[in-house]
Amino acid sequence: MNDFQATADRVEIEALRGEFTDAAMMRDRPRLASLFTPDGVLRMPNVPVELVGREEIRTGGERLQSQWDFFVQTTHPGTILLDGDTATGRAYIQELARTLDGRQGLNYAVYHDRYRRTAQGWKFAERVYEVRYLDTSPLAGTAPDSATGPAHATAVPAPAASFADPAPAERLERAATALRAGGFAAEILDDAAAARTRVEDLIPEGAGVFTGASETLRLSGIDDDINGSGRYDAIRPRVLAIDRATGADEIRRLAACPDFVVNSVAAVTETGSLVLASGSGSQLPANAGGAARAVWIVGAQKVVPDLGTALRRVEEHALPLESARAQAVYGRPSAVNRLLILNAEPRPGRGTVLLLREAIGH
Repeated sequence: MNDFQATADRVEIEALRGEFTDAAMMRDRPRLASLFTPDGVLRMPNVPVELVGREEIRTGGERLQSQWDFFVQTTHPGTILLDGDTATGRAYIQELARTLDGRQGLNYAVYHDRYRRTAQGWKFAERVYEVRYLDTSPLAGTAPDSATGPAHATAVPAPAASFADPAPAERLERAATALRAGGFAAEILDDAAAARTRVEDLIPEGAGVFTGASETLRLSGIDDDINGSGRYDAIRPRVLAIDRATGADEIRRLAACPDFVVNSVAAVTETGSLVLASGSGSQLPANAGGAARAVWIVGAQKVVPDLGTALRRVEEHALPLESARAQAVYGRPSAVNRLLILNAEPRPGRGTVLLLREAIGH
Protein backbone atom coordinates (compact mmCIF):
# COMPACT_ATOMS: atom_id res chain seq x y z
CA MET A 1 0.00 0.00 0.00
CA ASN A 2 1.47 3.38 -1.01
CA ASP A 3 1.61 6.33 1.37
CA PHE A 4 -1.14 8.18 -0.51
CA GLN A 5 -3.57 5.25 -0.18
CA ALA A 6 -2.74 4.84 3.51
CA THR A 7 -3.39 8.54 4.13
CA ALA A 8 -6.69 8.37 2.23
CA ASP A 9 -7.77 5.31 4.25
CA ARG A 10 -6.95 7.02 7.54
CA VAL A 11 -8.91 10.13 6.54
CA GLU A 12 -11.93 8.02 5.54
CA ILE A 13 -11.87 5.99 8.76
CA GLU A 14 -11.62 9.18 10.83
CA ALA A 15 -14.59 10.56 8.88
CA LEU A 16 -16.49 7.33 9.64
CA ARG A 17 -15.90 7.80 13.36
CA GLY A 18 -17.03 11.42 13.13
CA GLU A 19 -20.17 10.37 11.26
CA PHE A 20 -20.98 7.93 14.08
CA THR A 21 -20.85 10.72 16.67
CA ASP A 22 -22.94 13.03 14.50
CA ALA A 23 -25.61 10.36 13.92
CA ALA A 24 -25.72 9.64 17.67
CA MET A 25 -26.05 13.33 18.55
CA MET A 26 -28.72 13.92 15.89
CA ARG A 27 -30.58 10.76 17.01
CA ASP A 28 -30.42 9.44 13.44
CA ARG A 29 -30.31 5.72 14.15
CA PRO A 30 -30.89 4.52 10.55
CA ARG A 31 -27.83 6.53 9.48
CA LEU A 32 -25.81 5.24 12.43
CA ALA A 33 -26.72 1.62 11.57
CA SER A 34 -25.66 2.17 7.95
CA LEU A 35 -22.10 2.88 9.14
CA PHE A 36 -21.70 -0.81 10.04
CA THR A 37 -21.19 -3.78 7.75
CA PRO A 38 -24.37 -5.91 7.36
CA ASP A 39 -23.00 -8.31 10.01
CA GLY A 40 -21.43 -5.57 12.11
CA VAL A 41 -21.57 -5.66 15.91
CA LEU A 42 -21.99 -2.93 18.52
CA ARG A 43 -21.08 -4.12 22.01
CA MET A 44 -21.53 -2.09 25.21
CA PRO A 45 -20.74 -4.44 28.12
CA ASN A 46 -21.25 -1.69 30.72
CA VAL A 47 -24.91 -1.17 29.70
CA PRO A 48 -25.07 -4.22 28.94
CA VAL A 49 -26.02 -4.34 25.25
CA GLU A 50 -24.87 -6.45 22.31
CA LEU A 51 -26.41 -5.59 18.93
CA VAL A 52 -25.63 -7.72 15.88
CA GLY A 53 -26.50 -6.57 12.36
CA ARG A 54 -27.81 -3.26 11.11
CA GLU A 55 -31.45 -3.85 12.10
CA GLU A 56 -30.58 -4.69 15.72
CA ILE A 57 -28.21 -1.72 15.86
CA ARG A 58 -30.99 0.58 14.64
CA THR A 59 -33.83 -0.71 16.84
CA GLY A 60 -31.65 -1.28 19.89
CA GLY A 61 -30.19 2.20 19.57
CA GLU A 62 -33.65 3.72 19.23
CA ARG A 63 -34.72 1.92 22.40
CA LEU A 64 -31.73 3.36 24.26
CA GLN A 65 -32.19 6.90 22.98
CA SER A 66 -35.90 6.85 23.88
CA GLN A 67 -34.74 6.86 27.52
CA TRP A 68 -32.65 10.03 27.16
CA ASP A 69 -33.60 13.45 28.46
CA PHE A 70 -30.42 14.74 26.84
CA PHE A 71 -27.18 13.24 25.58
CA VAL A 72 -23.89 14.80 24.45
CA GLN A 73 -20.96 12.82 23.04
CA THR A 74 -17.55 14.23 22.11
CA THR A 75 -15.13 11.93 20.26
CA HIS A 76 -11.34 12.45 20.19
CA PRO A 77 -9.05 10.87 17.59
CA GLY A 78 -7.15 7.75 18.56
CA THR A 79 -5.13 5.09 16.78
CA ILE A 80 -5.70 3.53 13.35
CA LEU A 81 -3.68 0.46 12.29
CA LEU A 82 -4.18 -0.46 8.63
CA ASP A 83 -3.91 -4.01 7.30
CA GLY A 84 -5.00 -4.08 3.67
CA ASP A 85 -8.80 -4.10 3.49
CA THR A 86 -9.18 -4.29 7.26
CA ALA A 87 -8.03 -2.09 10.10
CA THR A 88 -8.23 -1.75 13.87
CA GLY A 89 -8.31 1.34 16.01
CA ARG A 90 -9.40 3.16 19.14
CA ALA A 91 -11.35 6.38 19.65
CA TYR A 92 -11.68 8.23 22.96
CA ILE A 93 -14.98 9.77 24.05
CA GLN A 94 -16.48 11.97 26.73
CA GLU A 95 -20.23 11.85 27.37
CA LEU A 96 -22.80 13.79 29.39
CA ALA A 97 -26.23 12.25 29.75
CA ARG A 98 -29.45 12.34 31.73
CA THR A 99 -32.29 9.84 31.27
CA LEU A 100 -36.01 10.43 31.65
CA ASP A 101 -36.03 8.53 34.94
CA GLY A 102 -33.46 10.93 36.43
CA ARG A 103 -30.21 8.97 36.09
CA GLN A 104 -27.36 11.20 35.01
CA GLY A 105 -23.63 11.43 34.81
CA LEU A 106 -20.35 12.09 33.06
CA ASN A 107 -18.11 9.37 31.65
CA TYR A 108 -14.89 8.91 29.72
CA ALA A 109 -14.72 5.82 27.54
CA VAL A 110 -12.90 4.08 24.71
CA TYR A 111 -14.28 2.58 21.51
CA HIS A 112 -12.24 -0.45 20.44
CA ASP A 113 -12.88 -0.76 16.71
CA ARG A 114 -12.47 -3.13 13.80
CA TYR A 115 -13.02 -1.66 10.32
CA ARG A 116 -13.57 -3.25 6.91
CA ARG A 117 -13.27 -1.80 3.43
CA THR A 118 -16.47 -2.36 1.40
CA ALA A 119 -17.81 -1.29 -1.97
CA GLN A 120 -19.45 1.63 -0.12
CA GLY A 121 -16.23 2.62 1.66
CA TRP A 122 -14.89 1.85 5.12
CA LYS A 123 -17.45 0.54 7.64
CA PHE A 124 -17.38 -0.62 11.24
CA ALA A 125 -17.14 -4.39 11.56
CA GLU A 126 -17.23 -4.04 15.35
CA ARG A 127 -17.33 -1.32 18.00
CA VAL A 128 -16.78 -2.28 21.64
CA TYR A 129 -17.54 0.43 24.21
CA GLU A 130 -15.42 0.41 27.38
CA VAL A 131 -16.08 2.89 30.19
CA ARG A 132 -12.86 4.04 31.89
CA TYR A 133 -14.35 6.62 34.28
CA LEU A 134 -17.90 7.24 35.47
CA ASP A 135 -19.21 10.09 37.65
CA THR A 136 -22.91 9.88 38.55
CA SER A 137 -22.95 13.12 40.56
CA PRO A 138 -25.86 15.45 39.66
CA LEU A 139 -24.94 17.53 36.63
CA ALA A 140 -24.68 21.24 37.39
CA GLY A 141 -25.78 22.47 33.96
CA THR A 142 -29.09 22.51 32.13
CA ALA A 143 -30.20 21.45 28.66
CA PRO A 144 -31.97 24.23 26.70
CA ASP A 145 -35.19 23.28 24.92
CA SER A 146 -33.28 23.42 21.65
CA ALA A 147 -30.70 20.85 22.79
CA THR A 148 -32.29 18.11 20.75
CA GLY A 149 -31.45 20.03 17.58
CA PRO A 150 -34.01 21.44 15.14
CA ALA A 151 -31.98 20.18 12.22
CA HIS A 152 -33.20 16.61 12.69
CA ALA A 153 -36.81 15.60 12.33
CA THR A 154 -36.84 12.84 14.97
CA ALA A 155 -35.47 15.26 17.55
CA VAL A 156 -38.21 17.85 17.04
CA PRO A 157 -41.22 17.30 19.32
CA ALA A 158 -44.35 16.43 17.41
CA PRO A 159 -46.92 19.25 17.33
CA ALA A 160 -49.96 18.54 19.48
CA ALA A 161 -52.29 18.55 16.49
CA SER A 162 -50.48 15.55 15.03
CA PHE A 163 -51.42 13.43 18.05
CA ALA A 164 -54.86 12.93 16.49
CA ASP A 165 -53.59 12.05 13.00
CA PRO A 166 -52.98 8.43 11.91
CA ALA A 167 -49.30 7.55 11.67
CA PRO A 168 -48.02 6.66 8.20
CA ALA A 169 -47.54 3.04 7.17
CA GLU A 170 -43.76 3.11 7.58
CA ARG A 171 -44.10 4.27 11.20
CA LEU A 172 -46.50 1.42 11.96
CA GLU A 173 -44.05 -1.04 10.41
CA ARG A 174 -41.15 0.30 12.47
CA ALA A 175 -43.21 0.09 15.67
CA ALA A 176 -44.31 -3.47 14.87
CA THR A 177 -40.72 -4.54 14.16
CA ALA A 178 -39.44 -3.02 17.40
CA LEU A 179 -42.28 -4.56 19.43
CA ARG A 180 -41.48 -8.01 18.05
CA ALA A 181 -37.79 -7.51 18.89
CA GLY A 182 -38.89 -6.80 22.47
CA GLY A 183 -40.86 -10.03 22.84
CA PHE A 184 -44.35 -8.75 22.00
CA ALA A 185 -46.50 -10.26 19.28
CA ALA A 186 -47.46 -7.41 16.96
CA GLU A 187 -49.91 -7.33 14.07
CA ILE A 188 -50.98 -4.52 11.76
CA LEU A 189 -54.70 -4.59 10.92
CA ASP A 190 -56.81 -2.39 8.68
CA ASP A 191 -59.43 -1.21 11.15
CA ALA A 192 -61.41 -1.77 14.33
CA ALA A 193 -63.64 -4.35 12.65
CA ALA A 194 -60.59 -6.48 11.88
CA ALA A 195 -59.38 -6.06 15.46
CA ARG A 196 -62.78 -7.15 16.74
CA THR A 197 -62.51 -10.39 14.76
CA ARG A 198 -58.91 -10.95 15.79
CA VAL A 199 -59.69 -10.54 19.50
CA GLU A 200 -62.31 -13.25 19.17
CA ASP A 201 -59.67 -15.52 17.61
CA LEU A 202 -57.13 -14.81 20.36
CA ILE A 203 -59.36 -15.38 23.41
CA PRO A 204 -60.92 -18.82 23.95
CA GLU A 205 -64.56 -19.06 24.98
CA GLY A 206 -65.01 -19.15 28.74
CA ALA A 207 -61.73 -17.40 29.57
CA GLY A 208 -61.68 -14.86 32.37
CA VAL A 209 -61.27 -11.46 30.69
CA PHE A 210 -60.78 -8.05 32.26
CA THR A 211 -61.25 -5.03 30.01
CA GLY A 212 -59.68 -1.65 30.69
CA ALA A 213 -61.72 1.54 30.70
CA SER A 214 -60.94 2.39 27.10
CA GLU A 215 -62.63 4.51 24.46
CA THR A 216 -60.96 2.34 21.83
CA LEU A 217 -62.72 -0.75 23.20
CA ARG A 218 -66.04 1.06 23.53
CA LEU A 219 -66.03 2.60 20.06
CA SER A 220 -64.84 -0.59 18.36
CA GLY A 221 -67.53 -2.76 19.97
CA ILE A 222 -64.91 -4.97 21.63
CA ASP A 223 -66.07 -3.92 25.09
CA ASP A 224 -69.61 -5.13 24.34
CA ASP A 225 -68.29 -8.32 22.72
CA ILE A 226 -66.45 -9.26 25.90
CA ASN A 227 -68.66 -7.92 28.66
CA GLY A 228 -72.10 -8.41 27.12
CA SER A 229 -71.96 -11.46 24.86
CA GLY A 230 -71.88 -14.20 27.49
CA ARG A 231 -69.02 -15.82 25.58
CA TYR A 232 -66.46 -15.12 28.32
CA ASP A 233 -66.15 -14.96 32.10
CA ALA A 234 -66.29 -11.15 31.98
CA ILE A 235 -64.65 -9.64 35.04
CA ARG A 236 -65.52 -5.96 34.68
CA PRO A 237 -69.31 -6.47 35.21
CA ARG A 238 -68.50 -8.49 38.33
CA VAL A 239 -66.22 -5.74 39.63
CA LEU A 240 -68.86 -3.05 39.02
CA ALA A 241 -71.43 -5.08 40.98
CA ILE A 242 -69.29 -5.26 44.13
CA ASP A 243 -69.71 -2.63 46.84
CA ARG A 244 -66.46 -0.63 46.82
CA ALA A 245 -66.63 0.14 50.53
CA THR A 246 -66.81 -3.50 51.65
CA GLY A 247 -65.35 -5.39 48.69
CA ALA A 248 -62.19 -3.46 47.85
CA ASP A 249 -59.92 -6.49 48.34
CA GLU A 250 -62.09 -8.70 46.15
CA ILE A 251 -62.10 -6.04 43.42
CA ARG A 252 -58.33 -5.75 43.61
CA ARG A 253 -57.79 -9.49 43.28
CA LEU A 254 -60.25 -9.88 40.40
CA ALA A 255 -58.71 -7.03 38.38
CA ALA A 256 -55.06 -7.91 39.01
CA CYS A 257 -54.79 -11.54 37.82
CA PRO A 258 -57.26 -12.44 35.05
CA ASP A 259 -56.62 -14.99 32.32
CA PHE A 260 -56.69 -12.15 29.78
CA VAL A 261 -56.57 -8.37 29.96
CA VAL A 262 -57.81 -6.45 26.92
CA ASN A 263 -57.02 -2.77 26.78
CA SER A 264 -55.62 0.06 24.72
CA VAL A 265 -52.64 2.32 25.48
CA ALA A 266 -52.00 6.05 25.51
CA ALA A 267 -49.07 5.69 23.11
CA VAL A 268 -46.77 3.19 21.44
CA THR A 269 -43.33 4.21 20.24
CA GLU A 270 -41.43 3.32 17.10
CA THR A 271 -38.77 1.98 19.45
CA GLY A 272 -41.17 -0.64 20.85
CA SER A 273 -42.48 0.79 24.14
CA LEU A 274 -46.11 0.82 25.30
CA VAL A 275 -47.28 3.66 27.57
CA LEU A 276 -50.39 3.37 29.74
CA ALA A 277 -51.68 6.11 32.05
CA SER A 278 -54.20 5.82 34.87
CA GLY A 279 -55.84 7.92 37.52
CA SER A 280 -56.34 5.13 40.10
CA GLY A 281 -53.88 2.50 38.87
CA SER A 282 -56.47 -0.27 39.28
CA GLN A 283 -56.11 -1.62 35.75
CA LEU A 284 -52.31 -1.42 35.54
CA PRO A 285 -51.29 -4.61 37.45
CA ALA A 286 -52.97 -6.90 34.91
CA ASN A 287 -51.30 -5.06 32.04
CA ALA A 288 -47.89 -5.08 33.72
CA GLY A 289 -47.81 -8.86 34.12
CA GLY A 290 -50.63 -9.99 36.42
CA ALA A 291 -52.75 -11.27 33.55
CA ALA A 292 -51.64 -14.51 31.92
CA ARG A 293 -52.16 -12.95 28.49
CA ALA A 294 -52.67 -9.37 27.29
CA VAL A 295 -54.13 -7.88 24.12
CA TRP A 296 -53.75 -4.18 23.36
CA ILE A 297 -55.68 -2.52 20.51
CA VAL A 298 -53.96 0.65 19.33
CA GLY A 299 -55.24 3.26 16.88
CA ALA A 300 -52.74 4.59 14.34
CA GLN A 301 -52.76 8.08 15.88
CA LYS A 302 -51.12 6.71 19.03
CA VAL A 303 -47.89 5.63 17.31
CA VAL A 304 -45.16 8.20 18.02
CA PRO A 305 -41.40 8.35 17.36
CA ASP A 306 -40.00 8.01 20.89
CA LEU A 307 -40.74 7.91 24.60
CA GLY A 308 -40.41 11.65 25.11
CA THR A 309 -43.09 12.28 22.49
CA ALA A 310 -45.23 9.52 24.02
CA LEU A 311 -45.19 11.26 27.40
CA ARG A 312 -46.13 14.55 25.74
CA ARG A 313 -49.02 12.77 24.03
CA VAL A 314 -50.28 11.55 27.41
CA GLU A 315 -50.22 15.01 28.99
CA GLU A 316 -51.19 17.21 26.03
CA HIS A 317 -53.70 15.03 24.18
CA ALA A 318 -54.99 11.96 26.02
CA LEU A 319 -55.40 13.54 29.47
CA PRO A 320 -57.61 16.47 28.37
CA LEU A 321 -59.89 14.11 26.42
CA GLU A 322 -60.11 11.61 29.28
CA SER A 323 -60.71 14.40 31.80
CA ALA A 324 -63.67 15.65 29.77
CA ARG A 325 -65.10 12.12 29.66
CA ALA A 326 -64.52 11.54 33.39
CA GLN A 327 -66.11 14.88 34.24
CA ALA A 328 -69.23 13.95 32.30
CA VAL A 329 -69.45 10.40 33.71
CA TYR A 330 -68.09 10.73 37.26
CA GLY A 331 -68.41 14.45 37.94
CA ARG A 332 -64.64 14.95 38.36
CA PRO A 333 -61.66 15.27 36.01
CA SER A 334 -59.04 12.59 35.49
CA ALA A 335 -55.32 12.76 36.30
CA VAL A 336 -52.13 10.92 35.41
CA ASN A 337 -51.45 9.52 38.88
CA ARG A 338 -49.96 6.27 37.62
CA LEU A 339 -47.85 5.70 34.53
CA LEU A 340 -46.85 2.27 33.18
CA ILE A 341 -44.15 1.89 30.50
CA LEU A 342 -43.62 -1.55 28.98
CA ASN A 343 -40.27 -1.62 27.17
CA ALA A 344 -40.17 -5.36 26.53
CA GLU A 345 -42.05 -8.56 27.32
CA PRO A 346 -40.02 -10.96 29.55
CA ARG A 347 -42.42 -13.78 28.59
CA PRO A 348 -42.31 -13.61 24.78
CA GLY A 349 -45.75 -13.93 23.23
CA ARG A 350 -47.67 -13.07 26.42
CA GLY A 351 -48.68 -9.69 25.02
CA THR A 352 -50.22 -9.07 21.61
CA VAL A 353 -50.36 -5.56 20.15
CA LEU A 354 -52.92 -5.01 17.37
CA LEU A 355 -51.86 -1.85 15.52
CA LEU A 356 -54.66 -0.39 13.44
CA ARG A 357 -54.21 1.65 10.26
CA GLU A 358 -57.11 3.87 11.34
CA ALA A 359 -57.40 6.32 14.23
CA ILE A 360 -59.72 5.33 17.06
CA GLY A 361 -60.02 6.27 20.74
CA HIS A 362 -58.10 8.96 22.62
